[in-house]
Amino acid sequence: MTNWKKSFTMNLMKVLIADDSAFMRSILKDIVGQSSWKDATVIEAEDGVQAVEKYNQEKPELVLLDIIMPQKDGIEVLKNIGQLSPTVVIVSSVGQEQVIAQAKQLGAKDYIVKPFDSRKVVEVIDGLLPK
Repeated sequence: MTNWKKSFTMNLMKVLIADDSAFMRSILKDIVGQSSWKDATVIEAEDGVQAVEKYNQEKPELVLLDIIMPQKDGIEVLKNIGQLSPTVVIVSSVGQEQVIAQAKQLGAKDYIVKPFDSRKVVEVIDGLLPK
């Protein structure tokens, strides 16, 4: 693929970051900027209702999703979008085995527990880049 085609393709890609913490959304946005998704458009949602709405409007290729959010938690968001085939990575402070298993059953591709190492997040999302 030529550099022009690769650049054009990446610019069309979208990442949705859904977290009720503006600080965490900012950190995740910076981490996306360090990854192979760095040229993707980043969309932010501050609660689960916004996450579903923005997913339906934007159809992002990658979703970084918190579990604990107001109005609709991450599990409920996954119930709405998980079967639509987005690539969802849970990034949450909730690291219970039952929640992780449920998230993966609902379509999450990976689960990263906060606090996290930014290199680990980059490694995970780089591994999810469409070929």
